[in-house]
Amino acid sequence: MKQKIFITTPIYYVNARPHIGHAYTTIACDTWARYQRLAGREVFFLTGTDEHGDKIVKAAAAEGKTPAEYCDTISGEFRTAWQKLGLTPDDFIRTTEDRHKRVVQQILQKIYDAGDIYAGEYTGNYCFGCERYLTDKELNDKGECVIHLKKPEVISEKNYFFRMQKYLPLWKAQLLQNRSLVSPEGYCNEVLGTIDELIKNGEDLSISRPKTRLEWGIELPFDKEYVTYVWFDALINYVSATSYGNPQQFDAWWATAHHMIAKDILKPHGVYWPTMLMAAGIPVFKRLVVHGYWLGFADQKMSKSLGNAKDPLELAAKIGNDALRFFLMREMNFGSDARFSEEIMVNRLNANLANDLGNLVQRTLSMLKKYECGPNPQTAPHTSAAHIDASLKTLKADYLRTFDNFEFQYAIEAVFVVIRSLNKIVDDYKPWSLAKENMTECTALLNTLVRAIAVVLLYLRPVLPEKTAEYLTLLKVTSQQEFPETLAEVAFAEQKLDAWPMLFQRMETV
Repeated sequence: MKQKIFITTPIYYVNARPHIGHAYTTIACDTWARYQRLAGREVFFLTGTDEHGDKIVKAAAAEGKTPAEYCDTISGEFRTAWQKLGLTPDDFIRTTEDRHKRVVQQILQKIYDAGDIYAGEYTGNYCFGCERYLTDKELNDKGECVIHLKKPEVISEKNYFFRMQKYLPLWKAQLLQNRSLVSPEGYCNEVLGTIDELIKNGEDLSISRPKTRLEWGIELPFDKEYVTYVWFDALINYVSATSYGNPQQFDAWWATAHHMIAKDILKPHGVYWPTMLMAAGIPVFKRLVVHGYWLGFADQKMSKSLGNAKDPLELAAKIGNDALRFFLMREMNFGSDARFSEEIMVNRLNANLANDLGNLVQRTLSMLKKYECGPNPQTAPHTSAAHIDASLKTLKADYLRTFDNFEFQYAIEAVFVVIRSLNKIVDDYKPWSLAKENMTECTALLNTLVRAIAVVLLYLRPVLPEKTAEYLTLLKVTSQQEFPETLAEVAFAEQKLDAWPMLFQRMETV
């Protein structure tokens, strides 16, 4: 049986349309899912939309719609956006679906029956943007939420609370024993610091909102006058989508659960969620991987709340799905922030896709056509083949290790190290000169390069799925291995190429 892999995006809040931040996380998960499928694993890739809470009610009212009508519209836009970008989620869950509501109420009742939910009074600084109470450390020197740059409101009300304090020490001990549960490492340290702060403050987690203030939510099964706090509702999507209640199916997927999030929602995912899982008797996720922000003008985070986010569909319409994917995956060092500008994007795409990869493919195929010597797989290997094979062995080891660890930028760079070395072989051996002096060697060189191009295209499939599929089909490539480490593991058909589409062209502006 194939090894199972479960990968999730956060479910995106539908108070605004899809933007580049949503696209990055979803494309990153899609890239990782494609890699895992190619590596022979059975993948369940989950995304969806978070549709309850204060902000949804306000956003719907602003557009003259009911919350349900509004959610249908925006959730549909997310689903359509991922289809247009060529993404491949296996499921799209909405928190307004009955399958989700049932599991939320089932888990709430289970935790309540165990005595881990109780009624109490609470007064605190409530951020409507975050939809949670903030601690003083989460405010800037102006008393504003550091994410939304707005002062929270002081709210005092009766609510139900989850005995998070009971589980914080248990989660801390588990995390200290296995720090890879949250990565990169800096975010694990941040979670541990947050746990210590919460233990020191002695606060539990408010998990309800009174219907007198908010009706748009999942009703508490043990008190009909309250709805579920949006985070306690939303986080459960990860188990409601994996057939919770059906142990044979649920357990197999959940044992491999990988959550990908942006760093602004680290606290709910890194602290609330594991303690909720413990209280519900569900094992903690296998891994929580955290990425940084895309920064725009003046190094401000690009986000819907700040109004500076880019539309991924508009970008993809200008440069293509693959070029957008490549830029996002290559430019950001996973875990750190990255700067976004049209200039940075054009420079990256020109350097890697046009100059490195595009140039290699274009001049190799052009010379094969000009000298009428291939593609021909029966040609003997060129003397450079041994050097190429050595580089492919290194590539495979580096690629598998970094891709498994979500280090997309390093996996892609490992491929481009080989691509640049192939361009150097062209420059060093000068097939345009060999064609005049030694046609046999020229033929061997160009056909060896075709085989090497096939290999790098196979490695680039998770990042450039559309273009690689087009060229691998054009060259009629077959491979003994999904990620070959020798040229001999790749075959291509003998044919006469009269024309081919341009792989990637240089850009001046976007």
